[in-house]
Order: sequence, then C-alpha cells, then structure tokens
Amino acid sequence: METVVSGIRSTGKLHLGNFYGAVKNFVQMQHEYKCYFFIADYHSLTTHPTPENLHGSVRQVLVEYLAAGIDPEKATIYVQSDV
Repeated sequence: METVVSGIRSTGKLHLGNFYGAVKNFVQMQHEYKCYFFIADYHSLTTHPTPENLHGSVRQVLVEYLAAGIDPEKATIYVQSDV
C-alpha cells in the first residue's frame, strides 16, 4: 500500500480553501492509502508566536480534521512538533 504524508498549518480555524484544497482529499485518501496527516505547528510560529495561541490552534485543527471525516482508525494524525 502506498503512503501519503500531508498536513495543514495550525493558524486558526480551517477555511473553505483548506477544506476543498486538502481536507476533503484527506478524507478520500484514507480509504486508499496508508495516511499520515499532521498539524504543522512549527510552520505556524510566525503567525502565532505565543504558546497559548498555538496550542489552541492545534486543537482547533484536530477537531476540524475529525469533524470533516478523518478517521483515526484509518489514518494517523499527529502534531509536527511531537516528532
């Protein structure tokens, strides 16, 4: 099985561009590939320089990944800084 690795910066709530450009595809790909979807918190440091803002944004993206249909039983979701 082929592997997919992709992620989104945690800069706040996802917008339509995030959904149609990435997350919608993530939901479909999890059924066909071994998927690793990450929340790119390091890439967000220029937008959210305080840890409190960054932590909240990471949570927000996680909740929205799950709400969009990414299944943690089928795809691995992780935070970039945890690796």
